[in-house]
Amino acid sequence: MPSAPTCAQVLMRLLRDYQVEKVFGIPGVHTIELYRGLPGSGLQHITPRHEQGAAFMADGYARASGKPGVCFLITGPGLTNAATAMAQAYSDSIPMLVISAVNRREDLGMGRGRLHELPRQSDVSRGYCIWQHTLTVAEQLPEVMARAFQLLSCSRPGPVHIEIPIDLFPAPMPGQIEDYRASPTAEVPAANSAAIETAREWLQAADRPVILLGGGAQAAGRPATAIAEKLAAPVFLSLAAKGIVDERHPLCGGANLSFDCVRERVENADVVLAVGTELAETDRNLVRADYAFAGKLIRIDIDPAQLVCNANPDLAICADAEAALQQLDAALSPCDNARQQAVAAELAQTLQECRKEWWPGSEERFPWVEALRAALPEQGILVTDSTQLAYNTNHALPLYHPRSHLTCTTGYGTLGFALPAAIGARLAGPRDVLALIGDGGMMFTVGELMVAVEQQLPLPILVWNNAGYGEIRDFMDDAGVDREGVELRTPDFVALARSCGAEGQRIDRPEQLVDAVAEALQRKTPTLIEITAP
Repeated sequence: MPSAPTCAQVLMRLLRDYQVEKVFGIPGVHTIELYRGLPGSGLQHITPRHEQGAAFMADGYARASGKPGVCFLITGPGLTNAATAMAQAYSDSIPMLVISAVNRREDLGMGRGRLHELPRQSDVSRGYCIWQHTLTVAEQLPEVMARAFQLLSCSRPGPVHIEIPIDLFPAPMPGQIEDYRASPTAEVPAANSAAIETAREWLQAADRPVILLGGGAQAAGRPATAIAEKLAAPVFLSLAAKGIVDERHPLCGGANLSFDCVRERVENADVVLAVGTELAETDRNLVRADYAFAGKLIRIDIDPAQLVCNANPDLAICADAEAALQQLDAALSPCDNARQQAVAAELAQTLQECRKEWWPGSEERFPWVEALRAALPEQGILVTDSTQLAYNTNHALPLYHPRSHLTCTTGYGTLGFALPAAIGARLAGPRDVLALIGDGGMMFTVGELMVAVEQQLPLPILVWNNAGYGEIRDFMDDAGVDREGVELRTPDFVALARSCGAEGQRIDRPEQLVDAVAEALQRKTPTLIEITAP
């Protein structure tokens, strides 16, 4: 008779049955027995150089694929090293499953000075996870995993943290390994039919409707576009929503909510349909004053708390964005083409006005934005860090497909995201990926370049080198504060890349970028392209 499977083996079996393909993690002495269950499980393990990189890779994988990214972390420092990346995922509602070790059950809360011990490790992650659980009975693992994947699949997503005491990894489980299966996940909630009818009445009667889409509408691009066409309504996107509606569409106003001319259009709309957006300052690219909605506000969100966040709606619909917009699309009647054309012409003029409001320095960086658009393949994914050029791409670089814009410039706003997140995104599937990161942010997670080399990823990594924390430097100058802590000594990035086994080159003109990226995408190794910032 086959021996009983261990808790670790059942965990791997369940992950695979929940359609997990890749896990990101660094093994340690506390997870040796966890890793005993990995060989033969069908899971591919990716080893970063820092646990923060592991969680950023899981984040990028999740954003690009729409499936949860999974991390394996050691007790204590493994979890705290990943905390920043997990908090970014929490802020941006990214599905992530973090499996960590914790000290033996008899040691929990005892303060005996065990290796990697925290007094209350579970409290550390509880503040930036949608659910945290400490497994204390091995037999409860299937139920705990089922609950985790229900939350990741059917509600507002974010990180889920399950910690497993190290004495439970080798614990025997009942039955045979084949007995363990994933539980079916629930259907996402559709909207109440009466609420859809009210929304239909208001929108159909509106003279100047507007649609606002946030990151929670990632899967709703088709019905959102159809509704915009039926209503002749301009669509404006949060930074997390870029690409959900093709930004070439004449009714798409892109991610330009930070500009006064767009604010005026939204605030004077007679009906605003806001879907999957917090209406937060980071949705508007750090415009701090809340929008004042003069007309009716309809909000659709899967999270009931978000329906009243930052602005009280006249109609609140708690539902999945795609399901609700499909219902609404089916209920609406189309308008005539002349009205569509008139609104499109008005929107084009509004977008021209936006350019007058660009930040100082944007015009000289705009040729680089145009070169980036030319270099990025049609369905390519742009992954951006908090760096000056990325702030311009946020609003000035159009994207055409959902899940094409992965950025940390929203929400939590950390540095060092772009390189590991781009690795995770590239590992998620066949789409080309391009990373854009500043010289300061690059040094946060530069070690993850080795992972891209090991995985033989054709990944162009653009390093915008302005020899410092350029944005903060500019803010100091504007505020009349003497520069302190913002001038950095940078390495020879080209030599650094080559020392890691990657390709490296340096460019200083936008017209060099298209060929550099095209060549990089043909290689079986990453290419670091250092851009000497003007």
